[in-house]
Amino acid sequence: MTATQADEHVRYEPDERPPWPVAAGVGAQAALVTVPGVVITVVIVARIAEQPESYISWAVFAAMLISGATTVLQAARVGRVGAGHVLIMGTSGAFIAVCVAALVEGGPATMASLIVISSLFQFAMASRLSLLRRVFTPVMAGTVIMLIAATVMPIVFDTLVDVPADASDAAGPVTGLATIGVVLGLVLRGPAAWRLWSPLAGVVVGCAVAGLFGIYDLQPVLDAAWIGVPGGGWPGFDVTPGEEFWALLPAFIVVTLVGAVETVGDGIAIQRVSRRAPRATDFRVVQGALNADGMGNLLSGLAGTLPITTNSSSISLAEVTGVAARTAGI
Repeated sequence: MTATQADEHVRYEPDERPPWPVAAGVGAQAALVTVPGVVITVVIVARIAEQPESYISWAVFAAMLISGATTVLQAARVGRVGAGHVLIMGTSGAFIAVCVAALVEGGPATMASLIVISSLFQFAMASRLSLLRRVFTPVMAGTVIMLIAATVMPIVFDTLVDVPADASDAAGPVTGLATIGVVLGLVLRGPAAWRLWSPLAGVVVGCAVAGLFGIYDLQPVLDAAWIGVPGGGWPGFDVTPGEEFWALLPAFIVVTLVGAVETVGDGIAIQRVSRRAPRATDFRVVQGALNADGMGNLLSGLAGTLPITTNSSSISLAEVTGVAARTAGI
């Protein structure tokens, strides 16, 4: 990419201050793109593990709150924590399988303990990032980002048959195909500006199709309060881990490090799309992104919800809008 091409693409660099309507608009778009994924991931894990509604409400609330707080932390950069770039944070799909196993085998308190302990390894990795920069190349990090989605697919396919007993046998598969079809159609053939909205569009179409089959219950949404804090759902923290904890800890550590590699890739990529003139990768930015990611996982464990990580849509959002200013992330 030449400097001239970059000048035409990037409207506001991280240190520049766009008009507040522009920053607010980009920030709102980022939230609208991210929130459905945060909610859906938590609900999928909790439903598969057959957790009560009280816990699901709390876990969704905590995940959204922590995702927003760490997104601000990434943009603001406090000391060595944060990238100083717009890196949107959200729940990590890489943790779906291990979190389901933890909830089934030990419950939310065991899962919370596992997330807290594994987050410490992410801080350790960030502190030694300078020794690993030859390993975490852009190609390797990008490959890991693509492979993470593959770990989720078997679990998602199992949910296609999880429908009410009196529903049609085709309800689950047709709803799933409609959702996937819309997402793939927009991602592969849609305009660049529409690709960011593909997950939300898929959810809307999927809900509509599910409603036609009578498997979508809107009543809980209508009954819910507009503003409030879920009560009684915090699972607590298990300070006396049992066999389930030790059996699952290696898997949590491995997945945490895999998520850290994804963050490294996002930390490298966001620098490439945020500057008018190409620059060498600043690994202090990547280190700050990892520290903020680890802080998010630590808070997620203390709150008893799913771990979070950087969302790769951050790069797409910066490319499409041309707004990389930190104020958009705040």
